Amino acid sequence: MGGAGQVGGERPGRLGVGVVGAGRVGAALGNALRAAGHALVGVSAVSAASRERAELFLPGVPVLEVPDVVERAELVLLTVPDDALVPLVTGLAEVGAWQGGQLVVHTSGRFGWRVLQPAVAAGAIPLALHPAMTFTGMSLDLARLADCCFAVTAPAPVLPIGQALVVEMGAEPVIVEEASRPLYHAALAHGANHLVTLVAESLDLLGAAGVEPAGRVLGPLLSAALDNALRQGDGALTGPVARGDAGTVAAHVDAIGASGVEGALATYRRLARDTADRALASGRLRPEAAQSLLEALADDAP
Repeated sequence: MGGAGQVGGERPGRLGVGVVGAGRVGAALGNALRAAGHALVGVSAVSAASRERAELFLPGVPVLEVPDVVERAELVLLTVPDDALVPLVTGLAEVGAWQGGQLVVHTSGRFGWRVLQPAVAAGAIPLALHPAMTFTGMSLDLARLADCCFAVTAPAPVLPIGQALVVEMGAEPVIVEEASRPLYHAALAHGANHLVTLVAESLDLLGAAGVEPAGRVLGPLLSAALDNALRQGDGALTGPVARGDAGTVAAHVDAIGASGVEGALATYRRLARDTADRALASGRLRPEAAQSLLEALADDAP
C-alpha cells in the first residue's frame, strides 16, 4: 500500500487515489488529496455537471467507469449519496473489484466503517471520513476544508491512517464511534440544514415587512448570535422569550400569521416553545412567565 500505515511525524506514503463520484465533496477532497502529494489515478463522473466539476477541480485526471477507477486505485474515495453507498459497495464486491490491502474511504456522515464490509471481506481496509462542512461546488470549498473537522470512524488499528489523511487535507480529525454516527450526523443536519430554512424564512419575513436589504440587516445579528451560542450555549439566549415578554411574542404570532410567508408561523411557534422550555430548565425563565408564553404560542391562540 505504498506505506499508507506510516503516521505520526512522518508523511504517509503517496497513494494512487481514485474518486468515485465527482460531486461537490468528491471534487473538493480529491483536490485536497492531490495537493497533499497523492496521485489521482481516475474519477467517475456521470452527469454533465459532474464532468464539468471534475475538469475544474481535478484537471488532467482521467474520467473512467467506476470499476476502472477501483482497479487503478490504492485508495478509493467513495463520495456518493448515502442511499447509493450500500448498493455500490455490494455491487463492486459481486464483480470482484475490491483488492486486498486497498484503502476504501467513504464520506457519508450517517454510516461508519461497517457499511464497507463487502470490501473488507475481500481484504480492503475500511475508513469512514466525514467532513463537517457544507459544500458549494466552488473554489471556496477548498479554503473551508482548512477550518473544518472530519469525523473519523475505523477499526482501531487503522484509525491513525484516517487521522493522517484528514490532517494532510488541512483539517482536524475527530474520532466518532461506529454506533454514534447516526446521532452525530443528525446533530449536524439539524444545526446546518435547519439553520438554512430558519434564515430563509427570516429573510422572507423581512421582505414582507418591506425591509431591504434583508441580508444586510440579518447578517451581523446572526453572526453574533451563532458565535455567542457556540461559546455559551443556552447562556447566549436573548430576546422576548428569554425575558418572558408574552405580549411581544403574541404580537409576533399575529404578524407572522398575517405575513403570508408559508411555514414561518409553525416554525416560530415550535422553536419559541423549545426556547421557552430550555430557558425554563436553565433557570432563566420563571415558571409563571413560561406558562404565559406557552399560552401565547398555542396553536389555537387568537
